[in-house]
Amino acid sequence: MTEPKRCRWAQGDALMAAYHDSEWGVPVRDSRLLWEMLMLEGFQAGLSWSIILKRREGFRAAFAGWDPHKVAAFGAADIERLMADPGIIRARAKIAAAIGNARAYLALTERGEDFGNWAWDLAGGRPVKGDGETVPARTPASEAISKALKAKGFKFVGPVIVYAWMQAVGMVNDHASDCFRRDQV
Repeated sequence: MTEPKRCRWAQGDALMAAYHDSEWGVPVRDSRLLWEMLMLEGFQAGLSWSIILKRREGFRAAFAGWDPHKVAAFGAADIERLMADPGIIRARAKIAAAIGNARAYLALTERGEDFGNWAWDLAGGRPVKGDGETVPARTPASEAISKALKAKGFKFVGPVIVYAWMQAVGMVNDHASDCFRRDQV
C-alpha cells in the first residue's frame, strides 16, 4: 500500500505525518484549544515542531492541562518547577510568557470577549486557502493579529509565530497543491 502524498514537512516521520493527517490545518474554534496551540507555537520559536509534538503531553501535564485559570495563578515556585521539568522546553522567557498569556487570555474573557471568536474575526472569519505552492513566513493578516494580540498583553506572538499558529488551527490552509489533505480541510 502506498503512502498518500503529504506536504513535504510531514514526510518520513510518523509523528509529524499523524499530526499532519489529523490536526494541521483543521479549523479550530474552541477558545481554550486555540490558546493552547498559540502557547505551543510560542515554545516552538527557534525549534522544530517535531520537538514540540514529542513533548506535547509533557507540556499538558506541566501546564495543568493548559487550563488558563490555573496557569494564570502560577508564581515563582511554579516557574522554578517548570525550569526543572525535562518534559517541556525549559526557557524562562517562554514560560513567563505562557503565564502572562494566560492572564491576558483571562482579561480578554473577563471583558466579555470570546478568544476564539475574537481571533477568527481578526482572521476574516473563515479559512483562507493558500496557493499550494508558496508558503510565506508571515502575512499582512498575521502581522495584524500579532499586533492585536500584543495590544491585549500577549507575548511571544510575533507575526511568524502567529502565521504558524494560523496554519496549525486552520485559519489558513497551506497544504501543498498535491497533498491529499488540501481539499479535505
